[in-house]
Amino acid sequence: MGAQGRHIGVAERRARLALRHRLAGAAGAAGPEEVAGSLVALHGTDPATVYLSVGARLTDSRRTVGEVERALYEDRTLVRMHGMRHTVFVFPAGLAAVVHASTGLAVAEKARAALVADVVTGSGGRLTEEWLAEVEASALAALARRGEATVNELVRDEPRLRERFTYGAGRSYESPQTVSSRLMRVLGVEGRVVRGRPLGAWTSSQFRWAVAAPHSGPAPSEARAELMRCWLRACGPASEADLKWWTGWKVTDVRRALAAAGAVAVSLDGGLTGYVADGDEGPVAGPGEPWAALLPGLDPTAMGWQERDWFLAPELRPALFDRSGNVGPTVWWNGRVVGGWAQRADGEVVWRVLDAAGLGREGHDAVAAQADRLSAWLGATRVTPRFRTPLERELAAG
Repeated sequence: MGAQGRHIGVAERRARLALRHRLAGAAGAAGPEEVAGSLVALHGTDPATVYLSVGARLTDSRRTVGEVERALYEDRTLVRMHGMRHTVFVFPAGLAAVVHASTGLAVAEKARAALVADVVTGSGGRLTEEWLAEVEASALAALARRGEATVNELVRDEPRLRERFTYGAGRSYESPQTVSSRLMRVLGVEGRVVRGRPLGAWTSSQFRWAVAAPHSGPAPSEARAELMRCWLRACGPASEADLKWWTGWKVTDVRRALAAAGAVAVSLDGGLTGYVADGDEGPVAGPGEPWAALLPGLDPTAMGWQERDWFLAPELRPALFDRSGNVGPTVWWNGRVVGGWAQRADGEVVWRVLDAAGLGREGHDAVAAQADRLSAWLGATRVTPRFRTPLERELAAG
């Protein structure tokens, strides 16, 4: 990684964000593949986030729903799968094997061991590891025959998926679970099944499942280096703490990946050390014109770094984040978060500025235009974030 290089201040970090995250007007993307490629990953825990994140960055947001559905379910150029921090993301298809090798394999090994232990222990030994393997093989065969299926459809083909066991017996979090729900999640983490079209509208979280196409990926160390290169090109400079948080890797894996990727150290405000991709040390000019954006809850820009003071004032966090650290819908002006937004029951998109410094009439009008743009393409669709935050709840209630 070499010695610490030049200084990259807040203004340049915001310029990089504006351009590389496709948020400034001239940097808008033509399609969802460009958006996902620029951001590396779109948060997929809340299905609506994928569409809203893409729509905020397309030059023609009216095409958002159709284009995202095409990429996810027809062309398969985007893939919804488990990735960093045990979280569901949408990745460019070409990056799926890299993500799985760098992150998914380790997560899958732990998830598989936990599934077996929980099923056996939680059933009092009634359900065994051999029994689970037999049910799993039967369920996968049924899924292959159907092509795509919901869990309820698979249960009709393999009734043993209905079996229940007790998770966390005797603990405060004790709860009954079905074999089907845990098994499908583990198969997804292992990359053996993928989520298909949802039931109902694009905001639905009830997905069909399909058998995943077999693929071979690079060695985990090579995959971590490649994922690091991709992420630094999108989000650099970033600190070691940012990288550890975003990847969910051990700090030793982060450091090895930084070295293998040839990352270059730079200085950041506050005395921090950051890293950029090799060849990306040069200065980056701003977009040339002010910009505004309304980004959804869990948007990858707002969630991209652990250390966010350079674009989000600490005093705004209680209103814009839930207790688990999930960000809600945010209003942006020239590279910083200035407030939040929500959609009311009648469909109106409403917003509030929490930090008006530097906003002025120009900023107010630009944010209002983005709200009108969002309202126009949402139309009759109503979107409620999966993880609700204090300001979003207040605005939505009217």
